[in-house]
Amino acid sequence: RGGLLCLVVVAPGELFSDCRKMLSSGICTSTVQLPGKVALVTGANTGIGKETAKELAQRGARVYLACRDVQKGELVAREIQTVTGNEQVLVRKLDLSDTKSIRAFAEGFLTEEKHLHILINNAGVMMCPYSKTADGFEMHIGVNHLGHFLLTHLLLEKLKESAPSRIVNVSSLAHHLGRIHFHNLQGEKFYNASLAYCHSKLANILFTKELARRLKGSGVTAYSVHPGTVQSELVRHSSFMRCMWWLFSFCIKTPQQGAQTSLYCALTEGLEILNGKHFSDCHVAWVSAQARNETIARRLWDVSCDLLGLPMD
Repeated sequence: RGGLLCLVVVAPGELFSDCRKMLSSGICTSTVQLPGKVALVTGANTGIGKETAKELAQRGARVYLACRDVQKGELVAREIQTVTGNEQVLVRKLDLSDTKSIRAFAEGFLTEEKHLHILINNAGVMMCPYSKTADGFEMHIGVNHLGHFLLTHLLLEKLKESAPSRIVNVSSLAHHLGRIHFHNLQGEKFYNASLAYCHSKLANILFTKELARRLKGSGVTAYSVHPGTVQSELVRHSSFMRCMWWLFSFCIKTPQQGAQTSLYCALTEGLEILNGKHFSDCHVAWVSAQARNETIARRLWDVSCDLLGLPMD
């Protein structure tokens, strides 16, 4: 009648092998080429964004690296140009924590470009100490959600004119721990850096679903993705996370591996029927109950428009 305690010991070699199998899954196998196409990747001067931009350039697209650090972006652009032989890799300043910068970027892009076929909202911040954007938004919701919400809104007509076109929003498995607290969206009543990140990643999925609903029939489709646990600069604000990343480095994806699902959603033919879906390892993935809540998605859309001074149509 006593309980039975089972201790399962996994050999390090076995664990390493299992992790390697996991990391090798989820590869974008599309052979689509992109001559004459225009792509824009936010946060493209490092990590997943850099690898995503490199692959799009490799396929012949004209690629814009939208970065806060232009100097670093220029170095990456030259590297991509050298590796791919594609000279059409351009850097433009974009600070997602400042709506003036976002509007200035969009104005410049719309003047410069006739088309936009692929928009990858990749940039993000993670586990920041409590701080606010230039417009007074809590940093995670301000950069990860509201910044990309505004950018997408400003570029939407160009995407429609260029249809078929796609929008990819980089979210995270962490959205499962997220909640949209409308009474505390800016974290002023209570704040936890880890949960603030989770809330913003949930907002990414809700935005994608509502955006996809509104875009039906326009020729523009939207997808959200979980890139996996990736070695990146995102953990720079947390010494604990940096330690965990180091301890489990053999189970963490490289930026190139982390870029695969974004590329899959941007490039795979016939994906239009899965408009609004969430992907992980290049497959449709399960999302939390809150992420499936259409009422919350619509309310978040309206609240976001209100905060950003956009029309609620």
